[in-house]
Amino acid sequence: MAREFRASVAIAATPERVWQVLAEFESWPEWTASVRGIERLGTAPLAVGSRVRIHQPKLRPAVWTITAWEPTRRFVWVSSSPGLAMTGEHSIAAEAGNCVVNLNLRFAGLLGFVAGQLMGGLTRRYVALEAAGLKARCEKVSGS
Repeated sequence: MAREFRASVAIAATPERVWQVLAEFESWPEWTASVRGIERLGTAPLAVGSRVRIHQPKLRPAVWTITAWEPTRRFVWVSSSPGLAMTGEHSIAAEAGNCVVNLNLRFAGLLGFVAGQLMGGLTRRYVALEAAGLKARCEKVSGS
């Protein structure tokens, strides 16, 4: 049984601007309090198979592997441990010169539902912080 957490945010910026902010992983701590640091584990351009280590407050560092990479549209990454797989998806939809970003974090595996229940409050807070921070950063970048 899985557990999912979602947030959607309308952003007054183009999908290209939003992608630029999202794809600069090392800059995330500047715009979301849910991330202390992201380090790339490799030097090749970001693509399917690229890995990053994410440091978040109140959580152990986790390695995430990119499983889908569609510039200006979406990326998906997965982090696994015994009995638990976490999948995060960031998707961007163009809408009348602006865009809507959908964030989705899914806990799956034998321990997925339990982990989702235990970490639900923190996860909801972090997803909301990321959505709000992304909006603020993108709208600042686009001059809005």
